[in-house]
Amino acid sequence: MLSSAFRVGAQTTIRVAAVPTATPTTDQLYLAGSLNNWAPGSPAHALARQPDGSYELTLPASVTGPVEFKFTRGSWATVETDAKGQDVANRRQTLTGAPATLKLTVAGWKDLSGSAPVPCQSTALQPNVRIISESFAMPQLGRTRRVWVYLPNDYATATARRYPVLYMHDGQNVFDACTSFSGEWSVDETLSQLQAQGLDATGSIVVAIDNGGSERLNELSPWNNPPYGGGQGDQYVDFMVQTLKPYIDANYRTLTGREFTGVAGSSMGGLISTYAALKYPLVYGRVGVFSPAFWFAEQPLFAYLRLHPPRPDTRFYFVAGATESATMAPLMRAMHDSLAKTGMPAANLSYHSVPDGQHAEWFWKREFAAAYQWLIQPAVVTSNTKPMAGLAFSAYPNPTRNCLTLLLPAEVRGSARLEIVDARGRQVRREKIQSGAVLDVSSLPAGVYQLRVTAGALEGRQALVKE
Repeated sequence: MLSSAFRVGAQTTIRVAAVPTATPTTDQLYLAGSLNNWAPGSPAHALARQPDGSYELTLPASVTGPVEFKFTRGSWATVETDAKGQDVANRRQTLTGAPATLKLTVAGWKDLSGSAPVPCQSTALQPNVRIISESFAMPQLGRTRRVWVYLPNDYATATARRYPVLYMHDGQNVFDACTSFSGEWSVDETLSQLQAQGLDATGSIVVAIDNGGSERLNELSPWNNPPYGGGQGDQYVDFMVQTLKPYIDANYRTLTGREFTGVAGSSMGGLISTYAALKYPLVYGRVGVFSPAFWFAEQPLFAYLRLHPPRPDTRFYFVAGATESATMAPLMRAMHDSLAKTGMPAANLSYHSVPDGQHAEWFWKREFAAAYQWLIQPAVVTSNTKPMAGLAFSAYPNPTRNCLTLLLPAEVRGSARLEIVDARGRQVRREKIQSGAVLDVSSLPAGVYQLRVTAGALEGRQALVKE
């Protein structure tokens, strides 16, 4: 490993002088790091095999400043390890003045850690974590994906309770060290501990979607960045809202309103989480943004924000390392300030630039508990109002063709007021309802509506899709 204090030049040649003897000679080596948004198989960062068996890559002169990176053979399943097959820390360098050649070695590969590797012991918290499906259909993208779910400690025993839901990207890294490429977030252990300590009274369901490997950059940006990819982010967030969320709401005891639905992710996951909240303001009311890769789609993202300002009662939590890259903290601050200019109350925005923060799972794991505890607090509706808790109702199935069931929290005595508003803001239905009411909505034209449920001072909202 390299010393973080060792400085090399902007015109730097990376030379891997030795690799494990089991490395297939036909495999391509890649550099994946902060300089290419951790793309494990970027063609622009492939190392050329030399006649002596070494591999070389010369970085452009424009690449300067601190960088972190690892070597792969095209995917995170084939990332470098130590000689025993254990994960290693990111290589760290500061690229500065004079040209230089950096000579490195790779001790091991994650998938080639010996002829009889010791089976990895899963760290996913049992029985809280389970895999919903190894091949959950993504019709919007024509693919399948592994999807995980974490259930709160009392989910099996408190059978009348319904829970908020947090959707997270890069599911391989959320719960289990065995599926992660560089450590896990330990979201399951963190949330279970908060509940056990009485620091999270309600608990949350967490749904984690694996990234698509070579399709990751394509799926996690709605806009194309020519050197890297992107452009399928619309289909990805549509999958989450139109396919995955309806499945979760139908099969688990969820609170379906936007006030109880969050989305969070790191790097490209931070970018797509921000976009999802802007595109679907009636679905997501809480947004966790960790080390966001806003640079990947800076201009179109900020232009989209100007045309699609968020609801003011959306809570955004931003956190990144102060020196992760030259643009990380400044662009995150710019997004924070742009949201504030839309009229979002300052109480709904939280910004943290952390001196020792790095673009790494250990950092996001450390910061997750604080982010989660802040996000679950009630939102402020306007700058001169106090925080208001949302009405914890559930409405399902959604989408629906004929009937809609509504459940109200136990503290609502008597009836609540239901309003259905169409896409033009016109009220198309209003009535009083009791918990457990089944509404006949078959006469509504197909389309997307806003569902508002009010009981006393509490109000909840969500999108309603009528098929």
